[in-house]
Amino acid sequence: MTKNRFSKMKTIMLTLSAVVVGASLCNTEAAAAERLRRVVVWSECTAPKNMYPNDINGAVADTLKLLKGWEVITANLEQPDQGISDELLKSTDVLVWWGHKKHGKVNDDLVKRIVKRVKEDGMGFISLHSAHYAKPFKAVLLEIANPKDEEMQKRVGSWGAYKCDSAVKVMVKDADHPICKGVEKCFDLGDTERYGEKFIVPEPEAVPFDCEYRFPDGHTEKARHGLCWTVGKGKVFYFQTGHETCKHYYEPNVQRILRNAVEWAAPKK
Repeated sequence: MTKNRFSKMKTIMLTLSAVVVGASLCNTEAAAAERLRRVVVWSECTAPKNMYPNDINGAVADTLKLLKGWEVITANLEQPDQGISDELLKSTDVLVWWGHKKHGKVNDDLVKRIVKRVKEDGMGFISLHSAHYAKPFKAVLLEIANPKDEEMQKRVGSWGAYKCDSAVKVMVKDADHPICKGVEKCFDLGDTERYGEKFIVPEPEAVPFDCEYRFPDGHTEKARHGLCWTVGKGKVFYFQTGHETCKHYYEPNVQRILRNAVEWAAPKK
C-alpha cells in the first residue's frame, strides 16, 4: 500500500470514529433529556376494597399517570423494605404518602432516609389526609419547627378534632399558587371525616386551600385544607382530603390538585 493511500485510509477511519463517538454522545444526551421523573405513591393497604379496590395508592397513581414525563410507582407497607428500598428512594423525585392505622409500623431508619432525601437532595413529599400523623411527615416538619416549642415537639401533626360528623366544601384560597391551577374555586366533597383546627404544624409558607365543614344543624366551621412548606432543598405539601371511606380520590378537582402538587413539589431539573 502506498504512503498516500495509507494516509487517506487513516483519515477515513478517524473520521468514521469521530462520527460514531459523536452519535453515541448525542444518543446519551438525548436519553438523559428524555429520562422520566419518578413519583412513588405509598400506602399501608388498609382502605376498604369496596371503596378502593387497588387501595388508595392505586387510585392516586391512576390519576398521576396522566402526567407527561413521569414514571408512577406504587408501594406499600407489606412489601420488602416496606415498599421503599434505598435504591428506589434515591431515584424518587416525589414521594406521596397515605397512612392511617399503621403509622407505628413504619421503620425509623426509613423515616430518617426520607427526611434526608427531602432536606438534602430536594425530593418532594406530599402527605395525604391521615398521614398528617405519619412518621415521615412529622419528622420532616420537625426539621423546621422551633425546638423550644414544647407543644410542637410533642404533638406536631396533630389536629384539634377527628370526627365523621359533617360535609366539606373545599375553597381555593390562593388562586395564583401552582397547585391551584385549573381547580374550581369552590367544590363540594360531601360527607367526610372532619379534621378541625388547631393544626399543630410550623407556620406554612402558603395555604392554597381552605375548607368549610357543614354540620346537620346548619352551622359551619372553617379549617386550613392544603398547606405548603420548604424543608431544606425539598418542597412539602399536606392535603387534608382523603378519608378511606370516601371516594374523594376519584373527584376531578382532587385529582387535578394531586397532579399539580406532584409537579410543584418536584425538584428542578
